[in-house]
Amino acid sequence: MGRTPANGKRSPPPPPPPGRCHFWLPSKRRHCANSSLPSSQYCGNHLPESASGAGSRVPCPVDPSHTVLEENLEAHVGKCPLKKQVAALAAQPYYSKGINSGGAEAGRGITSAEKRAAVYRLTEDEFRGLLGKIRSVHAAAAVAMRESYLITSACDKWMGGQVDRKVPYQEKHVAQQASIVGNMEEFDLLRKGSTEVVAGENVAASAQAVVEFGAGRGYLTQVLVDCYGIRNVFLVERRSYKLKADRSLRQNEGVTLKRLRIDIEDLNLQGIEALRGLKYLAIGKHLCGPATDMTMTCCLPEQYDQTEERVHGKRNLHGLALATCCHHLCQWKHYANKSFLSGLSITEEEFHAMTWFSSWAVDGDHSSPDSYVEVEDTSSEIREPEKPDPENIGIEKIIRSIPTGERASLGFMCKDIIDTGRLLWLRHKGLVADLVSYVPSNISPENRLLIAKCTS
Repeated sequence: MGRTPANGKRSPPPPPPPGRCHFWLPSKRRHCANSSLPSSQYCGNHLPESASGAGSRVPCPVDPSHTVLEENLEAHVGKCPLKKQVAALAAQPYYSKGINSGGAEAGRGITSAEKRAAVYRLTEDEFRGLLGKIRSVHAAAAVAMRESYLITSACDKWMGGQVDRKVPYQEKHVAQQASIVGNMEEFDLLRKGSTEVVAGENVAASAQAVVEFGAGRGYLTQVLVDCYGIRNVFLVERRSYKLKADRSLRQNEGVTLKRLRIDIEDLNLQGIEALRGLKYLAIGKHLCGPATDMTMTCCLPEQYDQTEERVHGKRNLHGLALATCCHHLCQWKHYANKSFLSGLSITEEEFHAMTWFSSWAVDGDHSSPDSYVEVEDTSSEIREPEKPDPENIGIEKIIRSIPTGERASLGFMCKDIIDTGRLLWLRHKGLVADLVSYVPSNISPENRLLIAKCTS
């Protein structure tokens, strides 16, 4: 989107490339990547109903990221290009629909727009009371996050840029990756001088595998392989990426790599045959919103306490290092430690309001109805920015009256409370756990790392 000039009016978006759909995606700040239809400026997904001359469009039940005309839904389902891919995934032994979702009884997920609307339905007294409650709960229950920016000598190769130049290299990302693994070494999840130690006869005392959740291109794992000698690699990612680390990892003859194209919500680690019996590390860099909770549940589900197989699986977990982010996307149904919030008298509705407030920490003007700073939602929903209804002007006025620094402070308080619940959940599971700021905010404002170690 264009910059906001001094007069406060936002400039129009740039024109799309030739032949590209003209539909603007505000959350991605770009036009739709599909080609436009020969007779329209829009693709089939975004063709206005008035122009299509047909009925309404509905999400495809096979792949909700695209829509079809409701009247053609039945025929489309039979020939959807992703039908075979979805069927192949469902047949995998590690696929279990919704196993890490938090349970159907926990309720459905709600969108950022719905969270915002709920906040604006509060009376002015209720809104001020909620802000006061957040401050009170934070003072009473939030765990202080200590600073821990650690770069170890094991990462000298990466920090010095001495890597394959075909690898996308950005100093700020390397600094984050290096500090994550530096904190893992400090927490005794990795061995110093570990290329020899991990690969040698003392391997049983350390990790034999790494499972990277929300792996993206997989470069956090690449650092572990290059600097610490991890040999068994599992990359969990639901999306497809170009320029992945897979190419260089597969060229390493000592590394066994398996990429799992699956949503964390549906992943049953016990179904991964190649992981059985291996002591593994669970890692993730910038696990958006509920992905952090689902990762923790995936590695330490309640069922671990129920059967011998699950107990054995729990013993295979060596530790976790999960960089959290995008707290505004968190959902009550997925959140791992609802009992912590309930003990603080925080309701489901208040939790969702807190998640909405949390984006104030990284978006100084979240109150702006045309702000596009909010991080992209992981759902397939496409939404235009909303202006408050006339009856909600009171709440809008209060939000705008809060100084930017105070709004940011409230956002950080909400993040602190959410991550404190996660930290205490890991400790309740018997892990030694900590919450640290692993890079300075000028490298990344999303700089929180949950790190934990199994003691058994």
